[in-house]
Amino acid sequence: MARVVVVHGIGQEFVGPESLGREVGPALRDGVRLATASRLEPEDVECAFYGNLYFEEGTRSLDIPPWDETDVDEGLEIELLVAWWEQAARVDPDVLGPDVAGSRGPVGFGASRLLLSERVRAALDALSGSHFFAKVSDRLLIFALRQVHRYMTEPELKRLAQARIAEEIAEDTRVLVAHSLGSVVAYEALCAHPEWPVTDFITLGSPLGMRSVVFDRLQPPPTDGIGSWPGGVERWTNIADRGDIVALADRLAPRFGGRVEDVSVSNGVRMHDLLRYLTASRTGRAVARGLGG
Repeated sequence: MARVVVVHGIGQEFVGPESLGREVGPALRDGVRLATASRLEPEDVECAFYGNLYFEEGTRSLDIPPWDETDVDEGLEIELLVAWWEQAARVDPDVLGPDVAGSRGPVGFGASRLLLSERVRAALDALSGSHFFAKVSDRLLIFALRQVHRYMTEPELKRLAQARIAEEIAEDTRVLVAHSLGSVVAYEALCAHPEWPVTDFITLGSPLGMRSVVFDRLQPPPTDGIGSWPGGVERWTNIADRGDIVALADRLAPRFGGRVEDVSVSNGVRMHDLLRYLTASRTGRAVARGLGG
């Protein structure tokens, strides 16, 4: 079994474990080789895949409805959408933030459905024009919101996603690398399984530090504003591009304690891209360290 397991995030639901693994494995091995001159074998890296859980059995992309602004749910989905909008405005000069994009007040509880729809429409338009989302369609943006929402609120989906990681953990697994929403799945799985032999947890573009939508909903819940340490992990390296909108809180040490090592990288114009993160030299060094290199 693999010494390194990689957990994907949102946006991988149209592939599978084998096809994604053919990209993830070489990218991670490149990162280690470029950073340390060490070489991993193909069998050292495995991909834990849960993307298909978001579709009913026997269905795929043709079953995504033509969602629009009226389909974004009040609460978690709107909170996440507006948080992405605000962050996009901070890092992208071409994006007007919610405070200047219109004369209406902010989206929130108690607003009329018409006002909510208008502001959601403004948020979708702003994000689709940002460098980060690069003209992503409304329905795919809403699908991303739904994936986060469903994982955070549906116990059975959460259980099944974490089980996909458990299937890949073996006696010789030492490093768990997790991207985007996958870092939330991996974190909760590690907390639930302190007996796992994983010594190094590496998070890439992680939303774990995002209050309300993610951090405050974690299992186990934070205590006095500090999240639990993930199981038996010895080292936690959090890697984020400062322009990565998903990694709203790009430093996790303030949320999970000073033992977290926060590291910055630059992924160019593909700030949240999984392969860019995996080939980064700082990711390679963190993986090599976990393997004793």
